[in-house]
Amino acid sequence: MDIVGFLKSQFICHLLICYIFIVSGLIINFIQLFTLILWPINKQLFRRINCRLAYCISSQMVMLLEWWSGTDCTLYTDPESYHKYGKENAIVILNHNFEIDFLCGWNFCERFGVLGSSKVLAKKELSYMPIIGWMWYFLEIVFCKRKWEEDRKTVMQKLLNLRDYPENFWFLIHCEGTRFTEQKHQISMQVAEAKGLPKLKYHLLPRTKGFAVTVQCLRNVVSAVYDSTLNFRNNENPTLLGVLNGKKYHADLRIPLEEVPEDEQECSNWLHKLYQEKDAFQEKYYQTGTYPAVPIVPPRRPWTLLNWLFWALLLLYPLFKLLINMINSGSSLTLASFAFVIVMASVGVRWMIGVTEINKGSTYGNNDNKQKQK
Repeated sequence: MDIVGFLKSQFICHLLICYIFIVSGLIINFIQLFTLILWPINKQLFRRINCRLAYCISSQMVMLLEWWSGTDCTLYTDPESYHKYGKENAIVILNHNFEIDFLCGWNFCERFGVLGSSKVLAKKELSYMPIIGWMWYFLEIVFCKRKWEEDRKTVMQKLLNLRDYPENFWFLIHCEGTRFTEQKHQISMQVAEAKGLPKLKYHLLPRTKGFAVTVQCLRNVVSAVYDSTLNFRNNENPTLLGVLNGKKYHADLRIPLEEVPEDEQECSNWLHKLYQEKDAFQEKYYQTGTYPAVPIVPPRRPWTLLNWLFWALLLLYPLFKLLINMINSGSSLTLASFAFVIVMASVGVRWMIGVTEINKGSTYGNNDNKQKQK
């Protein structure tokens, strides 16, 4: 292992990265709070400012993937459609198989200049999570309780609010509702059998109602639906901890343009057919290690790295100065307090990483009493 690889694997480096992310994130959340005064005066200015503030947070995560880990990201798509990416609003359907699939989605948003304005359909609990959850609140992210009877009206209203959004955005959606596990897959396929739907080998049965409402509300706003299938070469199983340790992965993403029918039932049938096609492409990828399309590597932009360096220079100096003063004081109480903070920080870092782990993920769709697909 070279010296750079050794440093990337050291826990002290991980603590410093997380310190920069947490402190800068809380500072940005605090600034976002003050932008609320702009909403009744100039809603579009509020939105543009929060897109850029949100970029300062989410781009730090992308920096880890692009610059710290050095993960290669290859896009397989139609060259004629490539020039449209980032220049139009789009709904992006992502498979939900990996711990860092959200991060890869953000990575492609960054490379096409829509990271700061990107949207998701997220569970309500995430809105209470400091930094990212609070950032999403100011981005007008659509939160739901995963109880469709309660969610329908709220989700529709929030989606309709995006119809006059001033920035180009990608609306990232995981139609499966939760990450793939063997247990969830077995339950999902039991539902497919009960409903007379074709079984899938590599995906869970998609939940169609949320997708249909999203298409219905944004039909005159988005220009296309991108069907995105993410895979990693050599049967790699990427994790956020691996990225933090500087492990390099090789991500392949396939994005064709799709047209969705307007009728809700036809839209539901279209989505089920799409997932059957995704399953076939997944099988082909496992057999050949590639997608049947032209590979393109979108250029990596410097802004994620420059943003992180700005916050690192701003926040590391006062930290090191504080540490030197604490050590020079020679106080046992001060040193014990410092050790306690380090321990708590390490626990916090592990908790943040644990949020992304598949085996600690959502139980949504995992229980017998939740087998009915929404």
